[in-house]
Amino acid sequence: MLLPVAVATAAPQTVYFPSADGRTALTSYVFLPRTPGPWPAIVMLHGRGGPYSSNDNADCSFVGAGRASPCNAGTLSKRHTMWGEYWSARGYLAILPDSFGPRGKAHGFGRFSHDNPDRADVNELTVRPLDADGALNYLQSRGDIIAWQIFLQGWSNGGSTALNVMIRQGSQQGNRTGYRGALVFYPGCGETALLAPTISTIAPIAMFLGSDDEEVSPLICQHVAERSQQAGTRIDVTLYPGATHDFDEPSSQRQATPGNQAAMNDALVKAAARLDSWKN
Repeated sequence: MLLPVAVATAAPQTVYFPSADGRTALTSYVFLPRTPGPWPAIVMLHGRGGPYSSNDNADCSFVGAGRASPCNAGTLSKRHTMWGEYWSARGYLAILPDSFGPRGKAHGFGRFSHDNPDRADVNELTVRPLDADGALNYLQSRGDIIAWQIFLQGWSNGGSTALNVMIRQGSQQGNRTGYRGALVFYPGCGETALLAPTISTIAPIAMFLGSDDEEVSPLICQHVAERSQQAGTRIDVTLYPGATHDFDEPSSQRQATPGNQAAMNDALVKAAARLDSWKN
C-alpha cells in the first residue's frame, strides 16, 4: 500500500525569485510544513515533462508573474504534489522551481526527446543548475529556513541536473554553504548528461534506479556511482527490480506496472531516512 502522506495540505504557495543566470525570474511552488519554523528545506527539480500535469500542460507556454496560465499551483503533476506534501508533513519546507515555464516551455517535452533542439536553452548542464543555485540563494535568504539543512531532489532530467549541481558544488567546496545532500531518481548519466564522469563532493548522494527503465540506462548510473565512491564520495544506489522510469509516479497507470508500487513505497521510506540522517 502507498504510505500515507497525511491529510492533504492546501495548494502550495507561488513565489518568484531570480535564477543564478541573472536574467530569469523563476516561478516556484512552496509546500509549507504545519509545524512552527525554522525548518529544513528541500528543492525539488522536475524532469523533462515539466512540473505540471500532462492533462493540463499541452497549451501552456509562459508561466510567470502577471500572466494567467492553466499551468499553475493547482495543476502540478501528481508526483510533485505527492512528494511536496510528503516532505511538508515531515517538517521540511519543499519548493518546486519551474525551469521551463519562465522560459516559455511550460508544456514540457515528451519521452525520447533528448535530441530536440528546443531543449537546449533549458538543458541540465549549464542552465538548470543555475536555477538550483537560485533556489538555494532564495531559501538561505528566508528567516524561516535552517540554512545548513537544505537538500536537493531531482527526477530524470532533474536528477541529472542535481548530479551536475553536486559536481559543480564539489569544485567550489569551502566557498559557500551548499546543498547538504541530494536524492536522485532515475537520472541520465551518459556523457551528454553530466559535466564529469565522476562526482567528487563531500555532500552525500542517494540514487534510486529502476532495473527496467525504458528511458535511461541504470547500468551507466551504477558505473558513475562506483567511480564516485572510489573517489571518496558518499553515494549509495538502490536498484529496484522490475521498476521502470517514473516508478514513483502515483497514477494508477504507472503503478499498474509490476515492480513500481514496491519501488515507490520503499523509495519514500529510504528518502526520508536519508534526509533525517544527513541533518545530523
